Amino acid sequence: MTISWLQAGLLGLFASLASMPGMGGTSIGNYTLGRPLVGGLVCGLILGDLKAGILCGVAMQVVYIALVTPGGTVSADVRAISYIGIPLAMVAIKSQGLDANTAAAAGLATSMGTLVGTVGTVLFYGTATLNLAWQHIGWNSVEKGDFRKVYLVDYVLPWISHFLFSFIPTLIMCKLGADAVTALKTALPMDGIAMKTLFTVGALLPCVGIAILLKQIVETATDFIPFFVGFTLAASLKLNLVSSAVISLIFALLYYKLEILKVLKPSVAVTEEEEDI
Repeated sequence: MTISWLQAGLLGLFASLASMPGMGGTSIGNYTLGRPLVGGLVCGLILGDLKAGILCGVAMQVVYIALVTPGGTVSADVRAISYIGIPLAMVAIKSQGLDANTAAAAGLATSMGTLVGTVGTVLFYGTATLNLAWQHIGWNSVEKGDFRKVYLVDYVLPWISHFLFSFIPTLIMCKLGADAVTALKTALPMDGIAMKTLFTVGALLPCVGIAILLKQIVETATDFIPFFVGFTLAASLKLNLVSSAVISLIFALLYYKLEILKVLKPSVAVTEEEEDI
């Protein structure tokens, strides 16, 4: 698989849109287009292999499923993971002759995403630093009463930041990086220690994402019970994600009804006592 300049340009465009305020804020940009699960779909459509793109996106999404950016602190840039890591992972999987639906391919994809995500933090902070210059122009415009220039600062000038730190890096890394990944096929054979190590580390990375998610949602020991129900359904009954989600919805509804009864029970008891009096 090779990536043309046109395809690399489209990937750069989506990398820019993934965090643009003009795309409806972070809800549509960063938290939708920027997520690996959605990025895999977009990359699959652009590169002509929808299945491989989605599978790579799913593998990387598990690692960063609980990624948050408190106070602007970013440990990994999902924008770079989605639109640089996924395309390069797709190229690597094809060049190694792997099936995208195998554990080895998922391990390779997660390793590639982690590498690119760390590099992407530099691009993220570069964008944020340059945006400070536009913000300074905006404050000066407000102080002078020139409110029309605020629209320029909000919707036009940030494109310069994203062109320099999103579009151009994605364009270059996807185009030239694809050739480098393909060249690794001859330098690092599949049965070599380097590739086996890469696959092993990549297979362990989803545990990090799941552990971070558990740390956020588990407060008591009993909270583990509904969490492991999904794994039991998938492993024992071989249910897919849709079936597991429907069953989880049923349990969620029952849990909601029980909680409502706990709230209503004291008020019902008080009413009965008042009637006796």
